[in-house]
Amino acid sequence: MNEIVIRREDALLRIQLNRPAKKNALTAGMYAAIAEALRRANADAGVRVVLIHGVPEAFTAGNDLQDFLANPPTGDAAPVKEFLQALAHVEKPFVAAVTGAAVGVGTTMLLHCDLVYAAEDARFALPFVNLGLCPEAASSFLLPAIAGYQRAAELLLLGEPFDAARAREAGIVNEVLAPDLVLTAAEQAAHKLAAKPPAAVRVTKRLLKAQMRAMTDAALAEELREFLERLVSPEAKEAFAAFLEKRKPDFSKFS
Repeated sequence: MNEIVIRREDALLRIQLNRPAKKNALTAGMYAAIAEALRRANADAGVRVVLIHGVPEAFTAGNDLQDFLANPPTGDAAPVKEFLQALAHVEKPFVAAVTGAAVGVGTTMLLHCDLVYAAEDARFALPFVNLGLCPEAASSFLLPAIAGYQRAAELLLLGEPFDAARAREAGIVNEVLAPDLVLTAAEQAAHKLAAKPPAAVRVTKRLLKAQMRAMTDAALAEELREFLERLVSPEAKEAFAAFLEKRKPDFSKFS
């Protein structure tokens, strides 16, 4: 079974996260496949819109921690680095349909989308601090820009799960719908975009993001440096060990 299913449907490029047994937890191979699909979308004049979605029970549970620890993003060609770069530079309209869990990068990637539709029972989380890590995908810049500093600080510092209504209030989600209507709504929006003048759409997106481009790239680079340092920190090692051992982490000895 392909864990990333990529289908071209006329002017629409559909990317489906398809690892339901692991709630679409992302591996290095899955990051590489998504990055390649996004690069192809930019290069293919016939693609006017990109749609990403998961399975009914999960958008994505975030990084597959065991795979991530076995394949840390240390080289310039690391799949997760290529994914983040591709994500930040999608030139075509990027639409997401979110059902089930959207954890970590499952939430931060939405900050790069143009339209996001979420199920009423979707659950979001930004648990980086709780894992001894720091934000990624330029979320330390994009989330305050979208949600305001106070909301961003609450979501990133506390790292507690939040629902689709809260995600919409924070500006992460455009519309909240019944679970069985989410994918249809995202598809309808994608087809509407595909029917519009393609150059005008691309220029409008570029202008909308122009003022944020340099800051987004700078945040990606700085976050990655900090993330790699945090990844080998004693705090992260304790957090990961506790997660894998299904116990509460003890950070009392750290300063």
